[in-house]
Order: sequence, then C-alpha cells, then structure tokens
Amino acid sequence: MAPYKRNKTWHTDFSVDGQRFRVSLETTDWRKAQAKEKELIAQASAGNLIPQNQQFSRLGFTEAAQRHCEDRVPHLAPRSIQTEKERLKPLSKYFGNTPLTRITSGGLRAYVAERKKSGAANKTINLEVGVVRSILKRAKRWHLFAEDIKPLPTRHSIGRAMSPEEKARLEAVASANPDWDNARFAMLLALNTTMRSCELKGLQWRDVDFLERTITVRQSKTDAGRRVIPLNSTAWEVVIGLYHRAEKIRGIEPDHCIFPACENGHLDPTRPQKSWRSAWRSLRNAASLPGLRFHDLRHHAITELAESQASEQTVLSIAGHVSREMLEHYSHVRIEAKRQAVEALGSCKSAGHVTNHVTNAQVANAATRANERKDWSGREDLNLRPPGPEPGALPG
Repeated sequence: MAPYKRNKTWHTDFSVDGQRFRVSLETTDWRKAQAKEKELIAQASAGNLIPQNQQFSRLGFTEAAQRHCEDRVPHLAPRSIQTEKERLKPLSKYFGNTPLTRITSGGLRAYVAERKKSGAANKTINLEVGVVRSILKRAKRWHLFAEDIKPLPTRHSIGRAMSPEEKARLEAVASANPDWDNARFAMLLALNTTMRSCELKGLQWRDVDFLERTITVRQSKTDAGRRVIPLNSTAWEVVIGLYHRAEKIRGIEPDHCIFPACENGHLDPTRPQKSWRSAWRSLRNAASLPGLRFHDLRHHAITELAESQASEQTVLSIAGHVSREMLEHYSHVRIEAKRQAVEALGSCKSAGHVTNHVTNAQVANAATRANERKDWSGREDLNLRPPGPEPGALPG
C-alpha cells in the first residue's frame, strides 16, 4: 500500500506474512516517505519490526482510545462519533496513561464498581465497557477478559406512549410559555412526523417542499432514516410558523437551518440547534410528565400510526425503520387498543365465526350480526330467519 497523509505527516500501512504494520513515517516529504516505507518493509520481512497490533497494545489507554476513535471516524455518523467521545471521558479519567497490556479484568471490574457507586445507569456502564472491549479487541487482548466481564442487567422498557389526556395536557402547557417555543415546535413535529431529535436539528429549508407539503429527512441516525414525510395540518402549521420566525432573522436560504443555533438570545441560521434539553425538561415537568423523554414522542407517534390501521409498509416508510422487528420495538399498543382487540375476540366467538385470519372489518361485522341475532332470539313463532348470512357463510 502506498504511503498516505495524516495531518501533513506520511504514514504507512502494510502486511508481511499475515502481520499488519501501521506506523508513522515521521516525515512530510514524499520521497523520504517512500524510502522509509521500503526500509520498514525490509525490517518486517527480516523479523526486526514489531507488528501493528503489538505496538497498539503498548500504548497508554488515553492515547490508544484517541487513535481508535480517529480511525473509526470514516465508518461512523458524526452523532455516533460524538457519543463515543462522551463515553471515553470517564474511561480516560480512570485509566489515564495505563498501558493496555497492564489493564486487567480486576481493574475493569473496579471501574464498573466505581461508576455504579457514582450513580451511572447500568446501560451507560455497559456502553462504556463496550468501548473498552473494542479497544482491547484491536490490541488482541479482549480474550483475556471475555469470561470475567459480564454486562450489567438493564431494563427492557424501551419507551412509552402517552394517553390522550397526557398528550392534550402536554400540548396545552407547551403553549403557555414563549420561552418554550423551540421545544414546542420540535415536540409538535416529532409527534406528527415520527422524526428523531437529531433529524429535526439537521433540517434545512432545502428539505421542505412547499408545493407538495413534505419534508425530506436527509440526515438521520441510519441510512434507513432517510425518507420523505408528508406533513399533516398540524405539522404544516408548525413549518409555516418556523418559516415566519426565520424571515425575521433573514434565515430562509436553502442551506439555513430550520432550528437555528441560539446563543445569548441571538439566532444563527447557519448553524443547527445543539439542544433544547433545558426547555424540554421544564415543559414536561410543568405538564406533570417528569419521566417523559423527548425520544418518547417518536415512540408515541409510531404507536398512533400502528393503531390507525395504516399498513405495515406505510408505517415503516414514515418512521424510517428497516424491519418488522424494529416496528415492534417501537409500537407500544396502549391498553385501550388491547381491550378493543380482546372484546372483538369475544364477540367473534359468540357469533360462531372464529378463524385464524380475521380482518378488522370482519370482526366488526361479526359483532354486529351477533347483536342482531340476540334481538331475534325467541321469535321462532314468526317463522322468520334472523338477519345475516346463511349458516356456514364467511362474515363480511
């Protein structure tokens, strides 16, 4: 492989007899880099050069983590890179410059215990240990830990859908305080489009089709998240409100952000909003919904879609998922919908039309006919046949 540049310095990455060597050539001159690379290949062939994985394992944890993170940049979305850097902060503080070769399973267990004592959630700790696992795997040392380090138990609750009363209360409270406008706009769009927080923050005016009344999600958590979403009346009103706000700050150019950055009361449409966390917390607490996450709005929207009898493909197209498993992951059918379903089962049984595959319309027709038959009971003296299909006929 030819030398490549990183921060103006040439590096090389080659393999000899199945061993990978990845080192800096320590020069900014192309000709010197070529000569140094040939010299290193010769040393590796003679067995006088330490393989790349052994070099990496000798690094201190902080340096190894930084290099590992830099190498993953081409393979991760910007948001994922930022998240990984956040997970590395407590790890680097704890392990510091300890060489990877001196990190033991006991040391990692001590880190888990300290994080647990500080109040970190089990899921957070598991994700941090996952970063350590990736680094140690690269250093060919994770096999020394695999049997001793087990993930902490986590809750399987993945989110929630609000009751109609909770949703109405949240929307009413959101309109009460102008300081919550940004969070309110984002909330209403999330509830009416299924968009994630990161998708909302990445929206630009080029993404809005004012003729078709649609929004195109170009920046998402996954490739499947890129999609076109039609806007209902509520979402359309929000977009128009945001557009009028943008007009006041001359922020309606195609590459301007729909949710512009705000610092000290000044809106900058060239940069996206970083967070509305504080406003959202105040809003949800005022609505007596302290445990409601902003991401739960997406859960709620997908749940309503699932309960609306929209086809599975339609729900997947709007939500941006890739499989039925993901749809089931987010669709939290509320107790009211479950009660209606089991009531339909009872009605279907009483009408004598129990089948393996019954549509919603067939269930409703079966229930109606069952009630009509009850009204006709005891009237055989009139020599009339009850309404409905002939015995043995399928409903609907």
